[in-house]
Amino acid sequence: MTTVQEERTTDELKALAEQAGRDLEDASALEILQWAAETFGKRFCVTSSMEDAVVAHLASRAMPGVDVVFLDTGYHFEETIGTRDAVDAVMDVNVITLTPRQTVAEQDAEYGPKLHDRNPDLCCKLRKVQPLEEGLKDYQAWATGLRRDESPTRANTPVVGWDEKRRKVKISPIARWTQDDVDAYVTEHGVLTNPLLMDGYASVGCAPCTRRVLEGEDARAGRWAGRSKTECGLHG
Repeated sequence: MTTVQEERTTDELKALAEQAGRDLEDASALEILQWAAETFGKRFCVTSSMEDAVVAHLASRAMPGVDVVFLDTGYHFEETIGTRDAVDAVMDVNVITLTPRQTVAEQDAEYGPKLHDRNPDLCCKLRKVQPLEEGLKDYQAWATGLRRDESPTRANTPVVGWDEKRRKVKISPIARWTQDDVDAYVTEHGVLTNPLLMDGYASVGCAPCTRRVLEGEDARAGRWAGRSKTECGLHG
Protein backbone atom coordinates (compact mmCIF):
# COMPACT_ATOMS: atom_id res chain seq x y z
CA MET A 1 0.00 0.00 0.00
CA THR A 2 1.22 3.49 -0.79
CA THR A 3 2.39 5.26 2.36
CA VAL A 4 3.24 8.68 0.95
CA GLN A 5 0.60 10.17 -1.30
CA GLU A 6 1.44 12.48 -4.13
CA GLU A 7 -0.03 15.95 -4.07
CA ARG A 8 -2.66 16.14 -6.74
CA THR A 9 -4.21 19.24 -8.20
CA THR A 10 -7.95 19.77 -7.97
CA ASP A 11 -8.30 19.01 -11.67
CA GLU A 12 -6.35 15.77 -11.26
CA LEU A 13 -8.49 14.69 -8.31
CA LYS A 14 -11.68 15.47 -10.20
CA ALA A 15 -10.56 13.51 -13.26
CA LEU A 16 -9.48 10.63 -11.02
CA ALA A 17 -12.90 10.58 -9.33
CA GLU A 18 -14.84 10.64 -12.58
CA GLN A 19 -12.74 7.84 -14.11
CA ALA A 20 -12.99 5.70 -10.99
CA GLY A 21 -16.75 6.23 -10.88
CA ARG A 22 -16.97 4.60 -14.29
CA ASP A 23 -14.38 1.89 -13.69
CA LEU A 24 -15.66 0.81 -10.29
CA GLU A 25 -19.42 0.96 -10.82
CA ASP A 26 -19.66 -2.83 -10.80
CA ALA A 27 -16.90 -3.45 -8.24
CA SER A 28 -17.62 -4.79 -4.77
CA ALA A 29 -17.69 -2.41 -1.82
CA LEU A 30 -14.44 -3.93 -0.52
CA GLU A 31 -12.75 -3.50 -3.90
CA ILE A 32 -13.81 0.15 -4.02
CA LEU A 33 -12.34 0.75 -0.56
CA GLN A 34 -9.16 -1.12 -1.45
CA TRP A 35 -8.79 1.22 -4.42
CA ALA A 36 -9.29 4.20 -2.10
CA ALA A 37 -6.71 2.93 0.38
CA GLU A 38 -4.14 2.28 -2.35
CA THR A 39 -4.82 5.60 -4.07
CA PHE A 40 -5.01 7.94 -1.09
CA GLY A 41 -3.51 6.16 1.93
CA LYS A 42 -3.65 8.40 5.02
CA ARG A 43 -5.25 11.14 2.93
CA PHE A 44 -8.43 9.02 2.95
CA CYS A 45 -11.01 8.77 5.74
CA VAL A 46 -14.44 7.34 6.44
CA THR A 47 -17.26 9.44 7.88
CA SER A 48 -19.82 7.71 10.05
CA SER A 49 -23.04 8.84 11.72
CA MET A 50 -22.79 5.71 13.91
CA GLU A 51 -26.12 4.48 12.63
CA ASP A 52 -24.14 1.36 11.94
CA ALA A 53 -20.45 0.55 11.45
CA VAL A 54 -20.74 -1.24 8.10
CA VAL A 55 -18.58 1.12 6.03
CA ALA A 56 -16.10 1.54 8.88
CA HIS A 57 -15.82 -2.25 9.13
CA LEU A 58 -15.37 -2.61 5.38
CA ALA A 59 -12.74 0.13 5.36
CA SER A 60 -10.87 -1.47 8.25
CA ARG A 61 -10.51 -4.60 6.11
CA ALA A 62 -9.10 -2.57 3.24
CA MET A 63 -6.98 -0.27 5.42
CA PRO A 64 -6.48 -1.30 9.07
CA GLY A 65 -6.35 1.73 11.35
CA VAL A 66 -8.31 3.91 8.91
CA ASP A 67 -9.54 7.24 10.26
CA VAL A 68 -13.28 7.20 11.01
CA VAL A 69 -14.65 10.72 11.41
CA PHE A 70 -17.71 11.26 13.61
CA LEU A 71 -19.60 14.53 14.06
CA ASP A 72 -20.68 15.03 17.68
CA THR A 73 -23.35 17.68 17.25
CA GLY A 74 -24.25 17.82 20.94
CA TYR A 75 -27.74 16.59 20.06
CA HIS A 76 -27.11 12.87 19.56
CA PHE A 77 -29.01 10.07 21.21
CA GLU A 78 -27.08 8.34 23.99
CA GLU A 79 -27.22 5.18 21.89
CA THR A 80 -25.32 6.92 19.08
CA ILE A 81 -22.51 8.02 21.38
CA GLY A 82 -22.42 4.52 22.81
CA THR A 83 -22.10 3.04 19.33
CA ARG A 84 -19.19 5.39 18.57
CA ASP A 85 -17.40 4.35 21.76
CA ALA A 86 -17.95 0.67 21.02
CA VAL A 87 -16.64 1.03 17.45
CA ASP A 88 -13.55 2.78 18.78
CA ALA A 89 -13.00 0.02 21.33
CA VAL A 90 -13.46 -3.10 19.22
CA MET A 91 -12.65 -2.24 15.60
CA ASP A 92 -9.29 -1.65 13.92
CA VAL A 93 -10.05 2.01 13.20
CA ASN A 94 -9.01 5.42 14.50
CA VAL A 95 -12.17 7.27 15.54
CA ILE A 96 -11.86 11.05 15.28
CA THR A 97 -14.65 13.06 16.90
CA LEU A 98 -15.35 16.51 15.48
CA THR A 99 -17.30 19.10 17.45
CA PRO A 100 -18.85 22.42 16.43
CA ARG A 101 -17.17 25.69 17.34
CA GLN A 102 -19.96 26.42 19.82
CA THR A 103 -21.49 24.20 22.48
CA VAL A 104 -25.27 23.86 22.42
CA ALA A 105 -25.46 26.36 25.28
CA GLU A 106 -23.29 28.87 23.42
CA GLN A 107 -25.38 28.46 20.28
CA ASP A 108 -28.57 28.93 22.30
CA ALA A 109 -27.13 32.13 23.79
CA GLU A 110 -26.36 33.57 20.35
CA TYR A 111 -29.27 32.29 18.26
CA GLY A 112 -31.91 31.45 20.86
CA PRO A 113 -32.93 27.99 22.10
CA LYS A 114 -34.10 25.20 19.80
CA LEU A 115 -32.60 26.61 16.63
CA HIS A 116 -33.23 23.16 15.13
CA ASP A 117 -36.97 23.84 15.31
CA ARG A 118 -36.87 27.39 13.95
CA ASN A 119 -34.10 27.15 11.36
CA PRO A 120 -32.94 23.54 10.93
CA ASP A 121 -30.78 24.39 7.90
CA LEU A 122 -28.74 26.88 9.94
CA CYS A 123 -28.49 24.45 12.84
CA CYS A 124 -27.17 21.72 10.52
CA LYS A 125 -24.73 24.17 8.97
CA LEU A 126 -23.32 25.19 12.34
CA ARG A 127 -23.24 21.75 13.94
CA LYS A 128 -22.53 19.45 10.98
CA VAL A 129 -21.47 21.11 7.74
CA GLN A 130 -18.89 23.57 9.06
CA PRO A 131 -17.20 21.09 11.43
CA LEU A 132 -16.95 18.49 8.66
CA GLU A 133 -15.44 20.96 6.20
CA GLU A 134 -12.80 21.86 8.74
CA GLY A 135 -12.22 18.24 9.71
CA LEU A 136 -11.74 17.06 6.12
CA LYS A 137 -9.24 19.72 5.10
CA ASP A 138 -6.21 17.40 5.26
CA TYR A 139 -7.83 14.56 3.32
CA GLN A 140 -8.09 14.11 -0.44
CA ALA A 141 -10.95 11.62 -0.29
CA TRP A 142 -13.71 10.60 2.09
CA ALA A 143 -16.11 7.68 2.23
CA THR A 144 -19.78 7.74 3.20
CA GLY A 145 -22.51 5.17 3.78
CA LEU A 146 -24.91 6.67 1.22
CA ARG A 147 -27.16 4.19 -0.60
CA ARG A 148 -29.26 4.76 -3.69
CA ASP A 149 -32.27 2.99 -2.22
CA GLU A 150 -32.52 5.25 0.86
CA SER A 151 -34.46 8.09 -0.75
CA PRO A 152 -35.14 9.72 -4.13
CA THR A 153 -32.50 12.38 -3.42
CA ARG A 154 -29.84 9.67 -3.25
CA ALA A 155 -30.96 7.56 -6.22
CA ASN A 156 -28.08 8.68 -8.46
CA THR A 157 -25.26 8.44 -5.92
CA PRO A 158 -22.04 7.36 -7.69
CA VAL A 159 -19.77 4.79 -6.05
CA VAL A 160 -16.96 7.29 -6.64
CA GLY A 161 -17.73 10.89 -7.46
CA TRP A 162 -16.53 14.43 -7.12
CA ASP A 163 -17.49 16.54 -4.11
CA GLU A 164 -17.60 19.93 -5.80
CA LYS A 165 -18.29 21.86 -2.61
CA ARG A 166 -15.28 20.47 -0.74
CA ARG A 167 -13.13 19.79 -3.83
CA LYS A 168 -12.50 16.20 -2.77
CA VAL A 169 -13.12 12.69 -4.02
CA LYS A 170 -16.28 11.27 -2.44
CA ILE A 171 -16.62 7.52 -2.19
CA SER A 172 -19.88 5.70 -1.51
CA PRO A 173 -18.83 2.04 -1.56
CA ILE A 174 -22.25 0.64 -0.63
CA ALA A 175 -24.23 2.93 -2.96
CA ARG A 176 -25.60 -0.07 -4.87
CA TRP A 177 -26.51 -2.03 -1.73
CA THR A 178 -30.02 -2.58 -0.46
CA GLN A 179 -31.10 -2.77 3.17
CA ASP A 180 -31.05 -6.56 2.78
CA ASP A 181 -27.40 -6.36 1.73
CA VAL A 182 -26.59 -4.26 4.80
CA ASP A 183 -28.45 -6.65 7.09
CA ALA A 184 -26.66 -9.65 5.59
CA TYR A 185 -23.25 -8.03 6.04
CA VAL A 186 -24.04 -7.09 9.64
CA THR A 187 -25.08 -10.67 10.38
CA GLU A 188 -22.14 -12.29 8.61
CA HIS A 189 -19.49 -10.12 10.26
CA GLY A 190 -21.15 -9.30 13.57
CA VAL A 191 -20.95 -5.57 12.84
CA LEU A 192 -21.98 -3.10 15.51
CA THR A 193 -25.24 -1.25 14.87
CA ASN A 194 -27.04 1.51 16.72
CA PRO A 195 -29.64 -0.03 19.09
CA LEU A 196 -32.19 2.50 17.83
CA LEU A 197 -32.38 0.57 14.55
CA MET A 198 -34.14 -2.14 16.53
CA ASP A 199 -36.57 0.37 18.02
CA GLY A 200 -38.37 1.68 14.94
CA TYR A 201 -35.74 4.13 13.70
CA ALA A 202 -34.63 3.47 10.12
CA SER A 203 -32.26 6.46 9.95
CA VAL A 204 -30.61 7.94 13.01
CA GLY A 205 -29.69 11.62 13.26
CA CYS A 206 -29.89 14.23 15.99
CA ALA A 207 -32.50 13.43 18.63
CA PRO A 208 -34.65 16.59 18.23
CA CYS A 209 -35.02 16.03 14.48
CA THR A 210 -35.46 12.24 14.28
CA ARG A 211 -38.53 10.06 14.80
CA ARG A 212 -39.44 6.45 14.20
CA VAL A 213 -40.63 5.63 10.68
CA LEU A 214 -44.08 4.35 9.85
CA GLU A 215 -44.82 1.26 7.80
CA GLY A 216 -44.32 1.94 4.10
CA GLU A 217 -42.22 5.07 4.59
CA ASP A 218 -38.74 5.33 3.10
CA ALA A 219 -35.78 5.00 5.42
CA ARG A 220 -35.25 8.74 5.82
CA ALA A 221 -38.87 9.74 6.42
CA GLY A 222 -38.14 10.05 10.12
CA ARG A 223 -35.63 12.82 9.58
CA TRP A 224 -37.03 16.36 9.83
CA ALA A 225 -40.55 14.91 9.61
CA GLY A 226 -43.18 17.38 8.46
CA ARG A 227 -40.64 19.56 6.69
CA SER A 228 -39.47 19.76 3.10
CA LYS A 229 -35.92 19.30 4.37
CA THR A 230 -34.49 15.88 3.49
CA GLU A 231 -30.73 16.37 3.85
CA CYS A 232 -28.54 18.01 6.48
CA GLY A 233 -26.24 19.59 3.89
CA LEU A 234 -23.35 17.16 4.19
CA HIS A 235 -24.35 15.49 0.93
CA GLY A 236 -25.66 18.37 -1.15
